[in-house]
Amino acid sequence: MVELMTAPVFPKLESTKIAIVLNGKGGVGKTTTAVNIAAIFAEHHRVLLVDADPQGSASWWVKQSEGRDLGFETIVLTDWTGVSRQQWSDYDIVVVDMPPALDSVALATIMPIADYLLLPTPPAPMDLAALIRTVRQVVIPSQIAHRVLLTKVNARGLREAQEAQQTLLQCQIPVYYTVIRNLKIHERAAMSGLPISQFKSQAAAPAAADYRCVVNEIWKDWS
Repeated sequence: MVELMTAPVFPKLESTKIAIVLNGKGGVGKTTTAVNIAAIFAEHHRVLLVDADPQGSASWWVKQSEGRDLGFETIVLTDWTGVSRQQWSDYDIVVVDMPPALDSVALATIMPIADYLLLPTPPAPMDLAALIRTVRQVVIPSQIAHRVLLTKVNARGLREAQEAQQTLLQCQIPVYYTVIRNLKIHERAAMSGLPISQFKSQAAAPAAADYRCVVNEIWKDWS
């Protein structure tokens, strides 16, 4: 479950890392995850957040910040013609908030050039079953490094998340040790246009810790 970890050692990256955040359905914490990991990465690296979701949730979030420096740059991408790693080579890390669709042009374009895939999902059985199908049908054939992140986890009842982790491991699907608890403070941070790591509230500390632990696990995957 939520892992207590020492401060990470952030290595110098030899080349740009492209990480995509994907789920075939909406409402699973995809944009929340993309924005928050981008902000934490940006504390030590130059980061670009790409809003590739037609719903524009990531760019809406950034707009709420009213010009405050969130630490990362943001672009909205609707035309995937000619997209390549080279055009993002000035950044250390690119985080792409993908559309909630498995047959999108965006996914077909970005998957071959991406390094890493993060799959957020609530632990509820129906959500988990859909996610497992996605991994088997779309992710595994691509051979991209990937890991599932359990989101919207009931902070007072972690048993469901533990069972979901076991199910994923039994299916030989990598899953983060850390889970993202369903804390109301995430909504307040989004409405303020801030990542949870920058939201000034005592209640934000545990929510920010969840995402910092996730970033630590990603660094382990990259090292």
